[in-house]
Amino acid sequence: MDETTDWTESARQFQQILGESWGKALQMLQPGELGKAMSMPPSAPLSFAPDKLAALQQQYMEDARALWGQGLHAQASKTGDRRFAGESWANNPLSAFSVAAYQLQARALMGLADAVEADEKTRARIRFSVEQWLAAMAPSNFLALNAEAQKKALETHGESIAKGVANLLHDMRQGHISMTDESRFEVGRNVATTEGAVVFENELFQLLEYKPLTPKVYERPFLMVPPCINKYYILDLQPENSLIRHAVAQGHRTFVVSWRNPDASLAHKTWDDYIEDAVLTAVATVQKIAGTKQINALGFCVGGTMLANALAVLAARGQDSVASATFLTTLIDFGDTGILDVFIDESFVRLREMQMGQGGLMKGQDLASTFSFLRPNELVWNYVVDNYLKGQTPPPFDLLYWNSDSTNLPGPYYAWYLRNFYLENRLIEPGALTVCGEKLDLSKVKLPVYIYGSREDHIVPAAAAYASTQVLPGKKRFVMGASGHIAGVINPPAKKKRSHWVREDGKLPPTLDEWLAGATELPGSWWDDWCAWLAGHAGKQVAAPKSYGKAPHFKDIEPAPGRYVKQKA
Repeated sequence: MDETTDWTESARQFQQILGESWGKALQMLQPGELGKAMSMPPSAPLSFAPDKLAALQQQYMEDARALWGQGLHAQASKTGDRRFAGESWANNPLSAFSVAAYQLQARALMGLADAVEADEKTRARIRFSVEQWLAAMAPSNFLALNAEAQKKALETHGESIAKGVANLLHDMRQGHISMTDESRFEVGRNVATTEGAVVFENELFQLLEYKPLTPKVYERPFLMVPPCINKYYILDLQPENSLIRHAVAQGHRTFVVSWRNPDASLAHKTWDDYIEDAVLTAVATVQKIAGTKQINALGFCVGGTMLANALAVLAARGQDSVASATFLTTLIDFGDTGILDVFIDESFVRLREMQMGQGGLMKGQDLASTFSFLRPNELVWNYVVDNYLKGQTPPPFDLLYWNSDSTNLPGPYYAWYLRNFYLENRLIEPGALTVCGEKLDLSKVKLPVYIYGSREDHIVPAAAAYASTQVLPGKKRFVMGASGHIAGVINPPAKKKRSHWVREDGKLPPTLDEWLAGATELPGSWWDDWCAWLAGHAGKQVAAPKSYGKAPHFKDIEPAPGRYVKQKA
């Protein structure tokens, strides 16, 4: 654009557009539109704090006038946003202006969201909806505005665009965005490779036993219960970052539940079925194979919630089959469910109950998409930009391959879980729930427990993981690690990455903040701390078994990782 252009008339027209945009922004935050975006019914009309609204509108108009006055000389704010960090954005006037305008609109919309006068849940839903819209509308997502994608197209003489279209067609066929080069991985070949065998199976799960790596093992075997919303091999990605292999190398006779990926034949399965016929069956089977009165157990995420239910059932039956339990990023007290709380209310849960409470499947891809859009810029739109606009093939990454390997859930199981835990938080109420014919009372679960939470976890907030210390009555140890839901857990000591927090005085005050006030930050992984704790509950050392299972009833059915984990949703 010619720098001598008279901007007066254009500025007047732009001011008119800005006024209209402001009105549309206010309309977007009204509950009718919000309800459509969130698939929730509308509530009473929203109101805004008048002082905040007036200040925000004044600032918006001033910033807009300044932006228009700068024209194509406008520069984006230095916010550290990786989407616009490349030099190409600053060197392309149109792209730079589009980012500056986008940042202006983003500030205004988030300011509007903060100005809403409503209860905290409504405000959280509004913020979530606005953040989703802003993530989708970023200039980086459009070829016409993405300076880096345009530069790559010129440099490759259009080949990047052709490759991007091919990537898009490939992902449409497979039904999800490629986060990694999935052709580089195969379960059992270069992920989930710890040596072992399937020693038991039923329609819900296979039980894997791993080959000892030490001449002696602890007499109490060790059972891992991973979440059934994911494949178990997040615990066994590569030899160097495998928690399963690490446990085996520490001398634990290790067993793992490998969940079947439900199809229509399991669409009627309930929460009770998974506790009785899976978790409790796995506990009893490990006892029989090892010939011991007690075992040690670990539950990860939803697997931890299931383990807590199973322990309460055992307690109600007067059985003490489990000597100690470990809970990794687990919700037992659902009072704080983090960002997922924006989805949960009576109407949402009732809808799910109507759809699948009596039968049906919660599709794994739907679950995976939900979790991805909790972090849209990192897990959705950056792959749209790289794969489709720039025509790049994502690099191989074992964790993201696992993340794309989705699993279904039986509808009755899922609907019951939503209502009784996420919505009504009934697990912490003594006698409020009946599971497998038993009234659950966690005050009777008096075994020692190790509780781990991740500081940046957006699925199970660290404070929510810590809340288990106030519910379980036995001797407890709480440790907090750095990073998020997965990366915080999968953090082998050899990597010497991140850090963790411990409190050696053993005090467990009511809140995480109070606990942290007396905690010490230590470099590196929490795994060694956990291994020392687990060894204290594992009993004496005995000769390692020479074969898998226990004849004649529990034989080597097939090599690990088994058939179930290879089933696709």
